[in-house]
Amino acid sequence: VLRGQVVLRNQLGSGRSFVPWVATPGETFGGEGLEGSASYASQARAEEESETLHLSSARFSAMLREQPATALILLRQIMAERTALLVKFGQHAMLTVEQRLIASLVRLAQSHDVRAGAAAPPVSRRLLGELVGATRESISLVLGRLCAEGLVRREGGGLYISDLDRLVARLAPAAHEIQQRRQEQQDQDGQVHHADARQDRELDDRRQRVGHQRQEAGDGGGAGQQQARAHPAHHVQHARTPLLVGARRH
Repeated sequence: VLRGQVVLRNQLGSGRSFVPWVATPGETFGGEGLEGSASYASQARAEEESETLHLSSARFSAMLREQPATALILLRQIMAERTALLVKFGQHAMLTVEQRLIASLVRLAQSHDVRAGAAAPPVSRRLLGELVGATRESISLVLGRLCAEGLVRREGGGLYISDLDRLVARLAPAAHEIQQRRQEQQDQDGQVHHADARQDRELDDRRQRVGHQRQEAGDGGGAGQQQARAHPAHHVQHARTPLLVGARRH
């Protein structure tokens, strides 16, 4: 996306839809089209005047061959956007409706290209509801509180942010709580990893001890067999010698 924004929308049936992502300037969309058998999961629609660049799968393959450094930058960009999308999905489990709504408003406001010198366009209430993934009643209650506090204002069917700094500050405690939960999860994952590594080492030690015991048992059995094989030959030789001597005497 060079300018404007492209809304990715998934239809849920019964006239309902869900917006997993809004591609803003500098971001990509439709990466699944780079596959050999492309199957798009979302419908892409520019809901305001926008400008985009198109990259076909054939041109992407040529980029990988001829400009690998540029292709690597693009792949990193796609992976970063995928990470941001997973974080957004995680917010639905950890944040309240109000926190999700504020996070969506802040992201859309911060993604606007202020260098163009124009005022930020209004945020559609319908789009905001699809981004937050909540009922219309819940969205209306939260917007009523934000409007009463002077953080946003309603004009027609759109929303304008009156105080972006206060919105960001209001979201800060939730962001700190999310960071703490992530750190706790990472600590738990690290403990599980160390426990698994310790179990793997213990299992390897057991396997080595069993292998040594089997090798020692095999060496002992082999020596016994060699000794058992040597003794009969020795007895046969002693048994045959008197016969030969006797034959000579006869």
